[in-house]
Amino acid sequence: MFYITGDTHGDFSRYDSFNERIVPTEKDTMIVLGDAGLNYYTGKKDRARKEFVNSFPFTTFCIHGNHEMRPTDINTYKTAEYCGGTVWYEEEYPRILFAKDGEIYDFDGYSCIVIGGAYSVDKHYRIMNGFAWFANEQPSDEIKAYVEEQLSRRNNKVDVVLSHTCPLKYEPRETFLPNVNQLLVDKSTEQWLGKIESSLDYRRWYCGHYHTEKQIDKMRFMYESIDVLSA
Repeated sequence: MFYITGDTHGDFSRYDSFNERIVPTEKDTMIVLGDAGLNYYTGKKDRARKEFVNSFPFTTFCIHGNHEMRPTDINTYKTAEYCGGTVWYEEEYPRILFAKDGEIYDFDGYSCIVIGGAYSVDKHYRIMNGFAWFANEQPSDEIKAYVEEQLSRRNNKVDVVLSHTCPLKYEPRETFLPNVNQLLVDKSTEQWLGKIESSLDYRRWYCGHYHTEKQIDKMRFMYESIDVLSA
């Protein structure tokens, strides 16, 4: 089975109740829609969280968010193939995988493209207070080109899109923080996703980032809930 949930930010308490209720096996996968919180501190806190997550029998499959380092910037990560696409993993935590943006994975017969990254509205707060912020949090031009190339090869058709943020027109504005001036927010990733969405033939789009539970047309926003991946 393939399950899916929203941002965890290092808090995997939902795993305990899920493990008791569902009793998943090593054949199952949990997709986290970005900001897993496993590569933020790069120290004891991250290791403790990884040990906890890796202790469950199922695989945790993470999409890149905006509050974490990319595995390509961490020298302990290696690449492997998982469900038809490239992933990053650490030998010490083999049940924690990080997706490569633009890869198309076969999850339970569904073709699923991953598009991670987003802009951090708390960027300046984190920098001012000495907290970690990662300059490559959003997809680069190279990543965008790879995503577009992958979709072009499939005639712009996939079953499912798994992203961290959403196309611009679907932004859940009711979740915007009142103290953040939206005119100063970089929405280039959302604008680019909007262009992709307008020409893409897809059945379901999942995203996180906004810490809300909401459905708009084929767009599913997830946060703390856990559901079975479907298209």
